[in-house]
Amino acid sequence: MVKFDVFKFKINLKEKPVSRRGILSVTSSIYDPLGFLAPVILPSKILMQQLCREKLAWDDDIPKQSAERWITWLSGLNQLTDFSVPRCIKPVDFGVSTSAQLHHFSDASEVEYGVVSYLRLLNADGIAHCAFMMGKSRVAPLKQTTIPRMELAAAVVAVKTDKMLKDELELELQESVFWTDSTTVLRYIGSEGLCFKTFVANRVATIRESTRPQQWRYINTSMNPADCASRGLTCERFMKNVNWINGPSFLKESESNWPETNHDLSTNLFDSEEFSGFSTHLLDLISVECGKDR
Repeated sequence: MVKFDVFKFKINLKEKPVSRRGILSVTSSIYDPLGFLAPVILPSKILMQQLCREKLAWDDDIPKQSAERWITWLSGLNQLTDFSVPRCIKPVDFGVSTSAQLHHFSDASEVEYGVVSYLRLLNADGIAHCAFMMGKSRVAPLKQTTIPRMELAAAVVAVKTDKMLKDELELELQESVFWTDSTTVLRYIGSEGLCFKTFVANRVATIRESTRPQQWRYINTSMNPADCASRGLTCERFMKNVNWINGPSFLKESESNWPETNHDLSTNLFDSEEFSGFSTHLLDLISVECGKDR
């Protein structure tokens, strides 16, 4: 019997009541610390949040439409028995790696946000291989917020994931690359000397403490694998999706073929709702002029 060194999932869920408590119990019982199944599990998290908004008690029967969504989601999980991921991050015949680099993709929608990270290896023949490292998906806070803020929150998760993977991987890594389809986030990160509202200011500071603006790049939404983690996938669509586990195809090509930012990121943010004051440079000038008047 041939044995394969792969990660697999054994789906053996216990029958639980169709209530908030039962849904939480089933969802929490799926052991997936690396987030391979993040896009699949996300719909159940969204359903849980919706039931919270409706202020149902833990053991109340849920509405018929929600119950149907839950049963449909449960029935699809059986397809995951055919899902597997190679445990080794480097192919058998790949040879010696000449460089290793982490790539993090982040994305957000109105109700959730997510991140997925890959390790890009390059061998002596110039052949690149992309290995899945970790995926994460989170539902938005119950208090409604803007998509740019959600995108910024996802970018922070990407930075924290990068730090964690660097601490755990025993590899000599090149400078990490961060990808987002939000030009607003790229402007936030690239804008120095501007005063933002607290939410944005704190997250931009976290990002800039650990990364340089030059590490952040734009990717079109259609090419962004993190879109799966921010919107969720049915089991059927997940099994057919190749980008989530393998990474976008361009990572297997030379850097010259990677997506380029075609947007003008030099546009100022003075009209942004997150902008709260003068730039530091302008404040300095005002202080100088006030000093002259004295």
